Amino acid sequence: MAKTRRKFLRETAIGLAGAAVAPAIIAGETAGALPGGVLAGEQEPPAGAPPAFGTGPQVGPEVSPETFAQAEKLVQIELKRDEIAQAASSWRANLAALYERRTGPRKVELEAGVAPWSRYECALPGHFAGPARDRFVRSSEDPGPVPGSDEDIGYAPVAKLSRWIEQRKLSSERLTQIYLARLEKFDAKLRCVITPTRDLALKQARQADAEIAAGRYRGPLHGIPWGGKDLLDTAGIPTTYGAEPYRNRVPKEDAAVVKRLHAAGAVLVAKLSLGALALNDVWFGGQTMNPWLLEEGASGSSAGPGAATAAGLVGFAIGSETGGSIVAPSMRCGVTGLRPTYGRVARTGAMTLCWSLDKLGPMARSVEDTLLVLKAISGPDAGDVASVASRLEFDAGAGVEGLRVGYFPAWMKENPATDVDRAALALLPKLGMKTVEVSLPDWPYDSLNLMLFAEGAASFEELTLNGGLRELKMQTPDAWPNLFRQSRFLSAVDFVQADRFRRRVAQEMARIFDDVDLLLVPSLRDEMLVISNNTGHPSLTLRTGFVEVSEARSDWAPDPKHPLP
Repeated sequence: MAKTRRKFLRETAIGLAGAAVAPAIIAGETAGALPGGVLAGEQEPPAGAPPAFGTGPQVGPEVSPETFAQAEKLVQIELKRDEIAQAASSWRANLAALYERRTGPRKVELEAGVAPWSRYECALPGHFAGPARDRFVRSSEDPGPVPGSDEDIGYAPVAKLSRWIEQRKLSSERLTQIYLARLEKFDAKLRCVITPTRDLALKQARQADAEIAAGRYRGPLHGIPWGGKDLLDTAGIPTTYGAEPYRNRVPKEDAAVVKRLHAAGAVLVAKLSLGALALNDVWFGGQTMNPWLLEEGASGSSAGPGAATAAGLVGFAIGSETGGSIVAPSMRCGVTGLRPTYGRVARTGAMTLCWSLDKLGPMARSVEDTLLVLKAISGPDAGDVASVASRLEFDAGAGVEGLRVGYFPAWMKENPATDVDRAALALLPKLGMKTVEVSLPDWPYDSLNLMLFAEGAASFEELTLNGGLRELKMQTPDAWPNLFRQSRFLSAVDFVQADRFRRRVAQEMARIFDDVDLLLVPSLRDEMLVISNNTGHPSLTLRTGFVEVSEARSDWAPDPKHPLP
C-alpha cells in the first residue's frame, strides 16, 4: 500500500480492459496475459500520498477468468463475466499477497500454543452464567463394607472408593493394582490403552497411602486411579493424539488438568485411546471397542475413556469434546459423561482441534463422580485465554422437585430417540419435575460446522501441507485428512457469517433457558450436539439403559465392502 492511488486506478483501468476478452477465455480460447506491475518510467509517489489497496507487486501463480468460473462452484456464488474478468486481472495484486504468511517469502510460523486473537465467550451480554455462590456437598451415606471381589471394587463409583480410602479400609496401592491388572487383562480386546503408566501409578499410589496414613488427606480424588485421553500432555510420557505422525511425541510438561489431578492426589494408570486427532474411535493401534458389544466400536473420539470406564479399568477418565466426543462414547458404552461449560476447565497442554469449541471433562460411573472430578479440574490458567474463573454449586442430597425440564416433542418421536429417552421423559412428572414443550427455529444448524472445519484445518495446517495427514489410518471422505484439505477452500466471508449466525443461535438458546432449567434430549440428536457445543452449554449424559441393536454400530459412514456384523 505504498504506491499512489493514481497508480492504483491506472492499473485497475488496465485490468478492466481484460473484461472484453473474458467470454473467450471462459470458453477455453487462449489470450495473452493481462498487463500489470510497475509501469515504465513510473515515479515514486510524492510524500504524503495516501495508501491504496492492490498497489504492491504482483505475486503468486497466474489466474484466469476460467479459474474464477470454476472456483465459483466451491463457494456457491455467481459473478457476471465482466466481474470475473476484473477479479482475475487484479487477483495477483489485490489478494494473492494476503497468503504471504504461509507462502513466503516472509513466512511466519504459528506455534501450537498461539490462540486466535478473537476470544469466544459463551455467556451473552446481559446474561449471567453459572451459580451465584460456591457450595459443594458430597453424599454422606455410609459406603458400606469393601466388596470381597476385585471386580466389584473395580466397578465401584468414586464416591464410594474415596470414602473407603479416606477411612483406610482400602489402600490406594491395592486399588491401583486391581485396575492395572484389569487393564492388562482386557485391553487386548478393547484396545483402549495407548500408553500404560504402571511405574508412575504405583509411585503415586504409595505416596497417597503414606500421606493419608500421616493425616494429610487431600480430598475425594486422593489415591483414586484414573486414565487420561491421550491428547493431554504428560511430562516424559508419550502423548500421541492417537495419530501416526505423533506416536513418538513426548512432551516436557504436564497439561493443566493433569497438574490439577496430580495435586488432588489422583493416580494416573494409563493414557487412553482416542480416534486420530480427536475423531471417532480408530487410532494407530486399531479400533477401540464397546465393552458390552465387542463387535462394534466404542464411538469417539473419547473412545478409550468411555471403554475403560465402562469396563471398570479405571476409577474415572478425562475425555474431551468438540462436537460430541464425550456424549457419544458415554451413550454407546454406558457411562456418565459431563461436558462442562466452555471456559470452565483450562485446556493448556491439551491438543487443540478447535479453539472456540474444545472442552475437557470427566467420564465416570455416577453423576456425583463427575462433579467430584469437575471440582478438582475447574479454574482458569494463563495458557488458555478462554478459561475463566467459575463457581460450582452442588449438593448430592438436593431434590429435583420443581425443576422445569424442556423437551422437543418431535425429537422424542423420531430417530435417534429410543424407548429409553421416552421412558425418561415419562418419568419426570413422577419425580416432581415439570415438563415444558420448547421449540427452535428450523435453521440449518450444521452450517455452524464451517467454523469447526476451518479451525481444525488451521490447527493442523502444517500436517496438511507437509503430507503428514496421509499417514493416518482412516482416509475416508468423512475423516480429517479429506476434511482438512477441503477446508482450505472455505470462504473467509462465510466463516464470519457463520460466527454471526452462532450469535443468533445463542440468543435462541438463551430464550429457551428463560423458561426452563434444563433440556432433555436424545443423546445423539445432531442438532443439539452442534448447537450446544457452539453455544458453550454444559451437557450431562446419563447412563440410563441399554439400546437393542440389530447390527453393530460405527461412527463412520457404512462401507459396503466391509459390512458390520
